[in-house]
Amino acid sequence: MPTVNPQILVWARETAGYDLPEAAKKLAFTDGKRATAAEKLAAYESGESPPSRSLLLKMSKQYRRPLLTFYLGEPPARADRGEDFRTLRHAVDPSINGIVDALVRNIKARQQIVREALLSEQEHQPLAFVGSYTLDQGVRGLVKRIRETAAVELDVYREKKTQEEAFKYLREQIEGLGIFSILAGNLGNHHTNLSTEIFRGFAIADSIAPFVVINDQDAKTAWPVTLLHEVAHLWLGATGISGSVAERRVEQFCDKVASEFLIPEAELRDKFPYETLGDFDASVEAISYFASARNVSSSLIAFRLLGREAITQATFNDLRKHFYERWRATQERKKQKAKATSGGPSYYVLKRLRNGSALVETSERLMRSGELSTTQAAKVLGVRPLKVGNVFSQPRLA
Repeated sequence: MPTVNPQILVWARETAGYDLPEAAKKLAFTDGKRATAAEKLAAYESGESPPSRSLLLKMSKQYRRPLLTFYLGEPPARADRGEDFRTLRHAVDPSINGIVDALVRNIKARQQIVREALLSEQEHQPLAFVGSYTLDQGVRGLVKRIRETAAVELDVYREKKTQEEAFKYLREQIEGLGIFSILAGNLGNHHTNLSTEIFRGFAIADSIAPFVVINDQDAKTAWPVTLLHEVAHLWLGATGISGSVAERRVEQFCDKVASEFLIPEAELRDKFPYETLGDFDASVEAISYFASARNVSSSLIAFRLLGREAITQATFNDLRKHFYERWRATQERKKQKAKATSGGPSYYVLKRLRNGSALVETSERLMRSGELSTTQAAKVLGVRPLKVGNVFSQPRLA
């Protein structure tokens, strides 16, 4: 068996977000008469005891690292994953941030594969809009640029029968620019689901293969806002992770771009002059009707009204709570209905939805041209090599 560098064990544990006692518990170590569980793990990490293959397999699973990583000569250099734009209001379990790190690392690896394959085509031209805008140029100027460059017609977006169809239209127009959009809010199973407070989205502002990631654990009504928020990051050339609380200037700017894109201030002002807002129930009804007609979330409208000081912070908090509970109730009804009926989208149809048509179709083209191997395409799409064709053959979903 190849020798394992103990530094790799320390690096893998720390980047997964665990201290020694936590990791020892995850790996099922127990206290003994001569050493505690943490001391036993420390012995492996100091090089006193060589780890067995079975222990390395456990570490691979718990630390979310490929087994081969443990046989590297030294810890790999940390990839450039951009800036952390999140504002976390409370202490976060290190293991949760470990999941975020693992998710971002996975997206970055997939993006690099696509980027190198596109560059090898030699005909692929850099996208001029990436990094072409600055904060000082203003919100409305960027809204106009994105809308015109992506040829998004707000009337078409609003005419869609459902919010899912509206998001599909917006996503297709954005992907038509050469942007890859992915829906991802966990590491492939519900045990690693990430709340939007911890992880809202991610943008890789690369002019060859720009990626945006939307946390699909969020309400579908929020997906268009997150998509536009991350696209604004691309125009600013700002690679990084976003959270639900936007206190930093760049995050507030991107939020305003996404919001103004979907609901222009002039329209909001015409529909909601200050004197028209009545009691709580009347406000809920008016906001819900206005939002539904425009295929946006009611919480977005409430947020905009708060920004105009048309409602108080307390009223906004009550409205947000109400709309969230209503959404949860709707989700539960859908869940129960799904249980009562058989069928539903297949695993590979959902895989195509989460990967986005741009990534799926580009992977298929690059694979057929020989720029991507089957194994590389499988890594990009998050499936086994033998199942790549199953993703390619699926129809588009909203």
